Amino acid sequence: MTQELTAAPVLSTPDTHVLTEDLPELSRHPAENLSDDQICTRYEISRTIEEIKQHQWRRIALQFPDHMLPHSARVYQLLARGLEEGRSTHNPPVQTIDDPPISTISQMTVEDTRPVRLTILGDTSYGSCCVDEIAAEHVDADAVVHYGRACLSPTARLPVLHIFTKMDLDLDIVTNSFRSHFPESHTKVILTADVSYAHHIQPLAELLTSAGYTDIFAASIIHDPSSAIPNRTVPATITDDPSCLSEWHLFHISDPPTSLLLTLISRMSSIKIFPTGASESSATPSTTIDKPTQMLLRRRYALVTSLTTVSTWGILINTLSVKNYLSILSHIQRLIAEAGKKSYLFVVGKLNAAKIANFSEIGGWVVIGCWESSLIDSKEFYRPIITPFELELALKSDDERVWTGQWRGDFEGVLNAASKNGHVEDGNKDRSILGENEGTPKDDCEDDLSHNSSESESEPPEFDLRTGRYVSRTRPMGSTRTSSGQLGSSTSSSTALAKRNKGDMISVNGISSPAAEYLSQKRTWRGLGTDFEVKYEEDEVGSAIEEGRTGVARGYTVGESSKA
Repeated sequence: MTQELTAAPVLSTPDTHVLTEDLPELSRHPAENLSDDQICTRYEISRTIEEIKQHQWRRIALQFPDHMLPHSARVYQLLARGLEEGRSTHNPPVQTIDDPPISTISQMTVEDTRPVRLTILGDTSYGSCCVDEIAAEHVDADAVVHYGRACLSPTARLPVLHIFTKMDLDLDIVTNSFRSHFPESHTKVILTADVSYAHHIQPLAELLTSAGYTDIFAASIIHDPSSAIPNRTVPATITDDPSCLSEWHLFHISDPPTSLLLTLISRMSSIKIFPTGASESSATPSTTIDKPTQMLLRRRYALVTSLTTVSTWGILINTLSVKNYLSILSHIQRLIAEAGKKSYLFVVGKLNAAKIANFSEIGGWVVIGCWESSLIDSKEFYRPIITPFELELALKSDDERVWTGQWRGDFEGVLNAASKNGHVEDGNKDRSILGENEGTPKDDCEDDLSHNSSESESEPPEFDLRTGRYVSRTRPMGSTRTSSGQLGSSTSSSTALAKRNKGDMISVNGISSPAAEYLSQKRTWRGLGTDFEVKYEEDEVGSAIEEGRTGVARGYTVGESSKA
């Protein structure tokens, strides 16, 4: 007996939750009432106009984080007004008698009088710290102006102008906080800050030097997430010998991302944070984060060891703008295949627990993104999510896995280490964003098939020593052969379209795949209402043509009854 659908299923968030969920940035950063002069200073309107004119950009995308969107309209107006005034007040040069004559065409200049088009990007495809080149290309932009905190990952397509938005800071309070944590004047300390407070680093270093501190280094911003301190300069001694970083302390202004803390906790002597905002008015607002970060680091290691027995991995693409993301994708797929495990590729945009829970077959996830967004708290997710660096540890055997306490979120370091060993392939080639890697690579299928078939039956059972459970590993199914010894039609490696007969199985790289067959039949989205199938009775001869209903909706008649 089939159940009838009495009510529509819940497919969206209730309207009452629209203003309370998924807006953490707005609650942490309430909108400020700023004057036009303050807007011009904080958002560097003059500098932005000069950059646009210098590079002759005509279509510019303005990317704001969520908490800066209330100021986006005013920034747009000030930029448009300044660009229009620059065009209207421009007077072409006048050739006088005293000027030398123009002899060549190359000496002639033609002023581009086309209007500049500005577009506000109201939403980002992934994290707000990354440059959204995909959304910018939708409006055919020549460049992107990115506002606020940025991961400074190299982009692949469009030029980017970063406006870090200059925030105010009381240097006297910061100086007192620094002295309370570093009373000795000869202590080696590196000064860093969030990009919005980076312009205060050099004045703070001068104040501390005048106060008697001798080993103060003011780090400046660079675009290099794989440096010893991500996106920051380091002293020359550390450049020559990276191990010298452990002799230095770090004093950071504003709350840093968790990925930065995990990266530096094992590299530096200690880390002190000066939190900005509500706590800035206190006498000693600086805090130390050694113990909480070490606990988080241990949890990440426990997470890695719990995924060592996963046989099916999901690869999440969390960026389409960061340079070399295709190279790390190819590297990850090869590592998983060499470990004798499966991987499927997913592009889901912004991650949330509901999206990931739809794929219950996946035992663990690895995310490809920028060095800040790659660290994801997996408590709310059905399966854990780790970084490419952590994946390399998870795929190693127990006797090869060594935890040194080091951690990194950027995948450039993973690629650099792999390139030294000659394990990096060119990933910048066309590929379909699908679950394309299942089992072993295509070139090694024949050798691995015979190897798997001979060992699959003789291998002893494997148990997870952490949980005591039996480890069930799925392997690529071997080539099915007919009675004459030839390969079946379902395992043909041809890319031509062919009609699949009833009973044939879907093949992946010429190998029959029950998993692909299951996903095709059971996990394919066919739209709402497809579970109510309409079946027609048919016989071998065919059904006779019958007269249908006639009349209006309030009273239908069928056949001869309409003539009575």
